[in-house]
Amino acid sequence: MKILLKILNYFFTTLGVIFFIILLFVLYLFVVDPFNIKPLFRSFGVSPSVIMDISQDKTVNVPADKTVDKNVLLNSEQEKALESIGVDPSVLPTEVTPELEKCLIDKVGAKRAEEISKGSEPTAMDFLKASACLR
Repeated sequence: MKILLKILNYFFTTLGVIFFIILLFVLYLFVVDPFNIKPLFRSFGVSPSVIMDISQDKTVNVPADKTVDKNVLLNSEQEKALESIGVDPSVLPTEVTPELEKCLIDKVGAKRAEEISKGSEPTAMDFLKASACLR
């Protein structure tokens, strides 16, 4: 009986060590991100068609000294903030309807909606909350 207990003890200890090594490996992959998978985690809850339209190539050659306004409602800082979280500003609505304004106020709150409309950069959380309004 003692031999069986020793064998089981070694077996479960070995399984624990293997699990710990696998856990460390997954943590390493998440922190170092060699396969660039972090952007996939940021886009949960957002339709891929909102983030990018892969059905057509929208490559545009623009001289370095000229900037392109991708959305008339957004200033350049807001566009950069949205692009940094993986959102293409050109696919967002170009006019604010009363329904869209009401939905935005319901999702992010009246104070934050006012800040965004005055030029404050939207955060990733703001976009995730308001993404339902864009569908």
